[in-house]
Order: sequence, then structure tokens, then C-alpha cells
Amino acid sequence: MSSEEFEKLQEIYRALYDELKLMPESAPRCCGEERKRLVRAFDERQGEAEEVLQAMEEELRAAPPSYRNTMSTKLRMYRRDLAKLQRDMKSSASGFSHFPSEGSRHGIYSSQNQHSTYQQSQRALLLQGSESLNNASQSIERSQRIATETEQIGNDIIEELGGQREQLDRTRDRLVNTGENLSRSRKILRSMSRRLVTNKLLLAVIIVMELAILGAVVYLKFFR
Repeated sequence: MSSEEFEKLQEIYRALYDELKLMPESAPRCCGEERKRLVRAFDERQGEAEEVLQAMEEELRAAPPSYRNTMSTKLRMYRRDLAKLQRDMKSSASGFSHFPSEGSRHGIYSSQNQHSTYQQSQRALLLQGSESLNNASQSIERSQRIATETEQIGNDIIEELGGQREQLDRTRDRLVNTGENLSRSRKILRSMSRRLVTNKLLLAVIIVMELAILGAVVYLKFFR
């Protein structure tokens, strides 16, 4: 729905209004059957104009918010003008009361036609309202279904992230343990290195002492 359809209905209403506004002026100059026909024609055109206004009101409800104020103002003005024309027609056709039986029947028929038109418009509005409610219900169901699916996807992502976090925690723990093992290994290697140096020094001392003893034995045996 848009304001374009509202503008088309405006053109139809204006054409009906231009035709209706001439009838109150013509009513005093008519009499008898001619006046009856004029009143019937006015009632028919007025009913058509009412239907157009009701259609315009439906367009107003479905129109974008930026158009509603202007459309609502025009619709109120059209209803006011149409009501004024109806009063003018009743006033101009007051001489029609000289024909009580036909006038009464025509008034009843006109009232019945208007009431029937009103009922039809109300039924149309109810049907449209029911259809709108059904569409809204379906839209809500679709939104709920999408929200449920989105929630499920979110839960799956959260679970997957939780699993990845646990893996990262285990990897970090393994890295910490590896670092501790490397520190212990370095300490052991340094200790072994110190022991190796110590052993080399002791071996060198022992070798020196043995050489000294051997030299002393040779000296004592051969030179003394």
C-alpha cells in the first residue's frame, strides 16, 4: 500500500463530489418524479463517495507514517464536505415531503442501502483485520522459529568455543609442564657438567701424583 493508491481514490472522490455538489442547487427547481430521481441519484452518488472514503481510510491505515498526517487531514475535510452536501440536499429537497408515501419509502430504501453499505464495509474491514492478524501471527511464528534456530546456533558456537578453550587450557598446561621439565633438565645438565669438570680435575691431580711418585721411585732406584 502507498500514497499513490490514495491519490487515485482522491480523484474518484473529487469527480463524485463535483457531481454531488450540483444536486442541492438543482433540487429546488425540480418537482415530482424529477425531484425523486434527483434524490435517488444523490443517495447513490453519496453511497459511492462513502465507499471511496472508506477505501481511503484503509489506505491511510496502511500508508507510511510520513504520509499519514496529510492524508488524515484530507480525509477529515472530505467527510466534512460530504456531510455538508447531505445537509444541503435535505434542506433543498424539503419540498419533497409533499409526497409522504413515496418519500417515506425512498427514505427507508436509502437508509437500508446506507446500512447495507455500512455493514458490507464493516465486514470488509473485519476480513481485512482477520487477514492482517493471520499475517502477523505467521510473521511472529517465523520470527520465533528463526529466533529458536539462531539460539541453537549460538549454543552450538558457545559449546564449540568452550571446547576450544579447554583445548587451549590443556595446551597451555602442557607448555608449562614442558617449560618446567626443560628447567629441570638444564639444572641436571649443569650439575653433570660441574661433576664432569670436578672428575677431570681429580683425574689430573691423580695423574700428576702418580707421575711424581713414579719419578721419585726412578730417582731413588737409579740415582742413589
